[in-house]
Amino acid sequence: MDFLLYIAIGILAGFIAGKLMRGGGFGIIVNLLVGILGGVLGGWVVGLLGFHSSGIIGGLVTSVIGACLFLWILSLISDRSGK
Repeated sequence: MDFLLYIAIGILAGFIAGKLMRGGGFGIIVNLLVGILGGVLGGWVVGLLGFHSSGIIGGLVTSVIGACLFLWILSLISDRSGK
């Protein structure tokens, strides 16, 4: 059951990050991948800063922060390749 909860948080985090960073979502599969990668990246960054997130809301906030950071990094890479 926890696995389904992580997937739901990943989809929601990817969707929110897509709205915040680009103004629209990317579809459920890409939102899921961005949310999961964002959760890993966000957990790592939050850990480096000395914080710890717990619970569904903490996981969602951490995942959204990480997904936004991930999308920002992707936008930097895609801007460089387009020049």
